Amino acid sequence: MNVGTFLSIAALMFILELPDKTMIATIVMSTRARPSSIVVGASSAFILQMGLAVIAGGLLTLLPVRPKEIVIALLFLGGAAYLLFVPEKEVEEEGERDAKVEHAGSRRREITTAFTVIFIGEFGDLTQIQAANFAAKTHQPVEVFVASSLAMVLISFVGAYGGKMLQRIVPLAKIRLGGGLIFAGLGIYTLITAFAG
Repeated sequence: MNVGTFLSIAALMFILELPDKTMIATIVMSTRARPSSIVVGASSAFILQMGLAVIAGGLLTLLPVRPKEIVIALLFLGGAAYLLFVPEKEVEEEGERDAKVEHAGSRRREITTAFTVIFIGEFGDLTQIQAANFAAKTHQPVEVFVASSLAMVLISFVGAYGGKMLQRIVPLAKIRLGGGLIFAGLGIYTLITAFAG
């Protein structure tokens, strides 16, 4: 995998996670606990989830080429539909509900709570599905794992230390629209190449 592809995957995963419920949960948790604890717990959960996603993507590579490409295209298009058509307010409320935890206690408890909230919230989530998708499409699971994990760790830092400010600068609606359009383009391109070959 070249550096450009690596950085593209990391950037896209970062953008996809910005308007997500787990990002909102990270922001909310950081108002109730030490941001450093939230970063450690959330980052650990994200990394584990990206590992699971890459394993799932590896299983997708076992499919014959055309069916695999169709599945990948449908996953891209599903991600686009989610970003473009699921109301932003609904995602924010879900993230806030996920983050309703008891007030801060010990550092270990804060880390454990952040890990649990993010790990459960990320199961079957858009970024996890897309990490599997990228692993299947590129056939480079280690690189996808590292790029996706790097993006998710960065999201943990942004959410814990600057999430509220970021939302004032870049509205979630614009982030969702941009991500949705990128995914729609990737889905259409993948479908075209699946049937052209």
